[in-house]
Order: sequence, then C-alpha cells, then structure tokens
Amino acid sequence: MQTHISYNCMKTILETDQEFICNIDAPCFQMLSKEEAELVQAGKTQILFRKGDNLTKQGAFASYVLFLINGIAKQYIEGDSSKNFNLRIIKPGEFIGLSAVFTSNKFNYSSIALSDCQVYLIEKESIAGVIKQNGMFGFNIIKRYCEQNTNLFEVMRNILYKQMNGRIADTLLYIDSLKKEFPEIFQILSRKDIAEFAGISTESAVKLLKSFEKDKLIELHEKDILLIDYNSLHEISKKG
Repeated sequence: MQTHISYNCMKTILETDQEFICNIDAPCFQMLSKEEAELVQAGKTQILFRKGDNLTKQGAFASYVLFLINGIAKQYIEGDSSKNFNLRIIKPGEFIGLSAVFTSNKFNYSSIALSDCQVYLIEKESIAGVIKQNGMFGFNIIKRYCEQNTNLFEVMRNILYKQMNGRIADTLLYIDSLKKEFPEIFQILSRKDIAEFAGISTESAVKLLKSFEKDKLIELHEKDILLIDYNSLHEISKKG
C-alpha cells in the first residue's frame, strides 16, 4: 500500500504570481542542453511550503525529487513513540529525495520547513532521463547523492561511538557552521531540535548546554547560542 502526503498549507506558485521564479538558475542545471532543460522544466512544479510544512514524509510514495530554491529545512528520521533523529539542515540549492531516482519509490526520511521554503517538485522520470543523456549532470547528481550518504555514515559514527558530551559538541559546531549563511539558525531551532541532532533527550541537552555555559564554552542568550571556546569544543568532539 502506497502512502501519499497530504499538504494542507503548501501553495502551488503559478507563472502569474509575483513570487514565481522563471528559470532554474542553479549551477547544476546550467550544464543542461536546451532540450534537456525543457524536459526538466516540463516536469516541474513550483511550490511554496510554509514554515512547519512537511516537504517529504518518511515512507510516503515518491514520484518526484525536490530542489530547494530558498528557505531552510531539516531532514530527519522518524522513530517510534514520536522520537526523531535529525540528520542535517537542508540549504538552498540542495536536492531532497534523490534516493527516489536511484533506489526506492518511497522517501527514506522526512523533511520539514524551518522557514517558508520555495521548492521545485521535479518528476523523478525527468531527472532520470536527463542523467542518462548528460554525463556531467549525472556525475553532479551522483556526487550529491554520495555526499548525503557520507553525511549519514558520519552521523551514525558519532551516535555509535561518542558520549553525550561529544555529541552535543558536534551538534553545536555543526549548527554554528551555518551561522554565516543563516545568522538566526540557533533561534530557528528549538532545544528539542538540538537534542535530536545529538541523539539525546531534550532534558539532557538542556543540562549539557548549561554545563557548557558554566565552563565558559558557550553563552546562552534565550534561544540563541554563542560559541566562545572553539578549541575546547573541538577537543570534546574529538574525544567523544
């Protein structure tokens, strides 16, 4: 039985709408021929997801690949008893659901909009067709797919072999690395989000953050977090 996603808040953006983006101007699409570009254009729909909307739902039928134009989202694995594990932050210019092209007819993970997100839904047959025709485009897509898998293995390694201190240090360093592009990233994420990146309970995450603040590794400013002692955080991360 195939599961389909019901989106209540998302909005299809038409060519007559002010926010419509005419062309796919991301670098990876610039290597397409005119015919290949037309194939992708014909197989895409432009969607506006509101903050809190699911872009993909784990286990749902996947007939398309998503390409994030603007906004920010998070990718996560849904567990039992409402326990989730966050895998990564999805940034503009990234694909979501590439596994639908290569291995599966279902999404392997969920993703949710952390802000309003403008997205292309591109039929996976269109992407697969262009990959077969255009070696450089195919290479770029496979490279992105492999990078996502590498990230998944790194996340698994951290969870399997690091203690809570190391996990929370990893999480803080990772999120902080996004601050240049997204200055309010810590304010966008809840303490529960941070805990689910580290694979620990929210209560444990809050205690560790207060402990790190006491040790002058970080400063807590309501929802915002300022990293102070990067060397010590890297050392905690390395030792796990």
